[in-house]
Amino acid sequence: MSRQTSVLYDVPGPRQRRITLVSSVAATLLLLVGAYFLIYRPLDDKGQFSMELWGPLIDPSNENFSQVWDRLGLGLKNTLIAAVLAIVSSLVVGTLLAVLRIQLKSLTRRRFVGFATPLAYLLRGLSVLLSAVTRVCVEVFRGLPVVITIFFVARGFPEFGVSFDTLWYLVIGLTIYNSVVIGEILRSGMEGLPGGQAEAAAAIGLSPLQSTRMILLPQAFRIMLPALISQLVVVLKDTSLGFIISYEETLNIGKQVIGVLENPIQVYVVIAVLFIAVNYSLSKLAQYVQHRLSRGRKTAGTPAQNPPPAALMSQAEGAGGPI
Repeated sequence: MSRQTSVLYDVPGPRQRRITLVSSVAATLLLLVGAYFLIYRPLDDKGQFSMELWGPLIDPSNENFSQVWDRLGLGLKNTLIAAVLAIVSSLVVGTLLAVLRIQLKSLTRRRFVGFATPLAYLLRGLSVLLSAVTRVCVEVFRGLPVVITIFFVARGFPEFGVSFDTLWYLVIGLTIYNSVVIGEILRSGMEGLPGGQAEAAAAIGLSPLQSTRMILLPQAFRIMLPALISQLVVVLKDTSLGFIISYEETLNIGKQVIGVLENPIQVYVVIAVLFIAVNYSLSKLAQYVQHRLSRGRKTAGTPAQNPPPAALMSQAEGAGGPI
């Protein structure tokens, strides 16, 4: 055991380990007993574990099994389509928004040397105004609940003569909110980088836009990847809000199945398992991508072994062996 580890905490002795083991076993047994009497027994008394309620979901020989899973499969397909479209559009718009805010912030500090004085003041004032407008838009859309954004999109666009399928109303509503959040995540990631990187990029002749695109933005994606993945999981779960505009996603179709079979607990348990499985897969994919990026960075950062100079090699050969 290292010296640093022993300094950070006291290693538990045999008696403390026995106490911890006994406490853990007792707590586990207490939870199991509580779950049995508070959850299992009440549900069992009401017949919630009967095959009459679970059969349409888990028994292939049940007459309603294929119809139920056809409907749930359609709902899951619609959920994934809406999620993928919203994730891609949110990443694109959020990235553009982050770059725009970074560029506007740099323009507000620029003195526009070489321009006429009135034009320089005009350009700087315009930069300050646009920066303030984008900041207000970010705060407004980030503060609105997603369900209100989706509702306003679905009800507001037709008032202006713009009509889409309900899928696109949901995607646009999710994109408006999540692109703002993703943009702020990437902006904070870029602003958290050492200022010397932007200065070095300017010293070698890169423009602010080039330094942002080639140096700051790739690092922000890598650093903020956990926060980005968490937000993408939120996008996937927020597709369930499509029920307010009658989009047939998983939860909405689940409600239709419940209306026919009258087994809400069973249907919601299955839907919960489906969402957990998809979100878990997305999280594992994020861990894989992060691991590959970190491994690639370590490989790129490993200094190459320089070969020995020719003179040393010749001396080694003359001595009859390696140096």
